[in-house]
Amino acid sequence: MRKFLFILMILCISACQSKQVIVPAVVHNVNTTQEVVVEKAHLPIIGEVEPIYFLPMKSPFYARIDTGATISSLDCKDVEYFERDGEKWVSFKLVNRKSKEEHVFEKKIESAYRVRRINEDEHRKAVKMDIKMGGETFTATFTIADRSSFDYQGLVGRNILTGRFIVDTSTSYTLN
Repeated sequence: MRKFLFILMILCISACQSKQVIVPAVVHNVNTTQEVVVEKAHLPIIGEVEPIYFLPMKSPFYARIDTGATISSLDCKDVEYFERDGEKWVSFKLVNRKSKEEHVFEKKIESAYRVRRINEDEHRKAVKMDIKMGGETFTATFTIADRSSFDYQGLVGRNILTGRFIVDTSTSYTLN
């Protein structure tokens, strides 16, 4: 019985000693995680629907925030493709559904994207747009699309979200 208690005591002591060795590593990992959170904490938190301004327009478009979309998309009307100085360009009209403000843009086509849809893939042209979102003004790539059947005229994808925002889908309209 004494041998059993002695072995049990040795096991308990060795277990306690090994925990003392492990604890600093765990604390170190927790601190590392907190440092990552602190670094990301400066990013604004946005919801599943947010306003976005397409400059020089004055009224916001409401865009669906989609972390699954690689590229952002924009609802365009009267789309016409043409050539200018040997390069491919596009002319299109943006009409804000709520304010009725409209503006005609002429943009150089930057690239083409294959957008995966449920029924079939679409091939879309993409342009760079000057936008304002959350107090920050920057240029971002948008594909030109007919989004008239969608609730929101814009779709903001990872090309805009990455490094700029943290998305919380339980909220909306967090930006001014």
